[in-house]
This record gives sequence, structure tokens and C-alpha cells, in this order.
Amino acid sequence: MDEAGLGKRLQMARKAAGLTQQDLCHKAKLSYSTLAKIERGAIKSPSVFTIQSVAEVLHLSLSDLMGEELPEVPKQAKRKTKSGVRFIYFDINGCLVRFYHRAFSKIAKDTGSAVDVVETTFWHYNDAVCRGEMSMDEFNRLLAERFDCMMDFARYYLEAIEPIKETQEVLKYAAEHYRVGLLSNIMPGLIDDMFARDILPELTYDSIIDSSKVGALKPEPKIYEIAQDWAGCKPEEVLLIDDSRANLMAAEHMGWKVMWFDDVRPEESVARVRDALEPSR
Repeated sequence: MDEAGLGKRLQMARKAAGLTQQDLCHKAKLSYSTLAKIERGAIKSPSVFTIQSVAEVLHLSLSDLMGEELPEVPKQAKRKTKSGVRFIYFDINGCLVRFYHRAFSKIAKDTGSAVDVVETTFWHYNDAVCRGEMSMDEFNRLLAERFDCMMDFARYYLEAIEPIKETQEVLKYAAEHYRVGLLSNIMPGLIDDMFARDILPELTYDSIIDSSKVGALKPEPKIYEIAQDWAGCKPEEVLLIDDSRANLMAAEHMGWKVMWFDDVRPEESVARVRDALEPSR
């Protein structure tokens, strides 16, 4: 595939359609970081699934967008695990990154407030922000009023979290053999920020379900219905790896396979995940 040529054709087609990068990301269900890297040729082998999503939004054929004969879908995209899983969703907080609660302690120290007050204030607004009902600017304004200082919660969050390297290695392995996605209750912009800071691995994700973009939270049924639709698989072919038992129970109710992740003992959880991802014979 001519990566640079694809990027230029994609950019020209996007502009001809009158779409910004954010517009196309939303319509094609891609992360901003992924689209930007495809346009500048930094992603060497975008998946056929990703290119197809973009082509559909731009009302182009795959061959038109790629400028060449359509390659066959990689065989690994058709693989399934020994339990029949074809698509794996990974949670972010508590599975791919940890320690976001440290942000509360840092805010408390900087503002002279009690940690429990900071945490209570955070959870009071968290659902509204993660559902996209409240912008980050509004959230920061409310925090600033409460603690009488300027506030940038995204900065505190990004400086507090650390990658869980063991799980991220499993994610990379899974992406080589199966279709993978992210399914997260998250505040607006944080996923793109994590990609930009290399906190999350840059892979060709087949689906990124950002709660603030789809307007629903785990464990609400709506977010699983959206994730199921984007996965394009039967319910029993989808696996969710998450650190919340409530989220897992809701996914199981949808007919998904589930696996609990313990970030306190990531090595044990990773061993179980690797075993579950053994391919069918």
C-alpha cells in the first residue's frame, strides 16, 4: 500500500466532502490520532476495516481511495479464539492505565483542600462529563469555583496515570491476531491526549467507544449496543476485559464473554487473558 499516496488522497477527499478531521473521525468512528497519522502517512498499514469505514463516509469505493487493486483481508482478521471470540474490547482506566486517583491527592495539595472533598466533587460531575453532557471547560470552571483557583483536570489526570505495561503488551498481541477495540467511560479528549503522549499504544483499532462521544456510560445497555454494532460480530464472539464487575455483568447480560482484570495483580490477570486468547485449532 502507498501510505503517503493514501494519506494525500484521503485528505483531498475529506476536504472535497467539506469535512474536518474531527468530522470524519466522528462519522467513521476513528480516533483523531489515527486519522491524522494516516493522512500524513505515519501509519504504515491501516487495516482494511479502517479504510472501508472512511471510504463509506466519503462515498468512495475502497479502490478509489487506495488508488490500487483492493488487497485481500488479512487472514488474522478472521481468526477466533478457542472459545469463539473474534473481537476483544479493552477498558482503559484500571486495565491499560492506572493511578488516576493520584490526581485527587495532587489537586488537594495544590488547593489546600481535603482529598475526600476533591474526590466527592469529582464524582458529583463525573458522569455528566463522561457522557458528554458537560464539556471539560464547564467542568474545569465548576472545579475552579469550588476550589477558588484555575483548574485543568486533564493535566492532573495525564500526569497522574501510568501505563499498565503488561496489559498493553497483551493488547498489542491481540491486535496482531484478532480485531480489537477500546471501550471506556472517559472524559472528552482524554483518549486522544493519551495517544499523543504515548500513554496508550498507537495501533489500528477496529473500534474506539468513547463514552463522551456516544453519550452513554458502562454499565448502561446503550453503550454495549453501540459497541456490539461497531464490532460487527455476534454477541458470543465479543470479549470485554474490564476491572469493574458491574460493567462485566452488563456485558455478560448482552451475551458477551467477559474477563475481570485486577490491576493490583496484573501479571495474574495477563496470564488469564493470554490463555483466553489462544487461537482455535
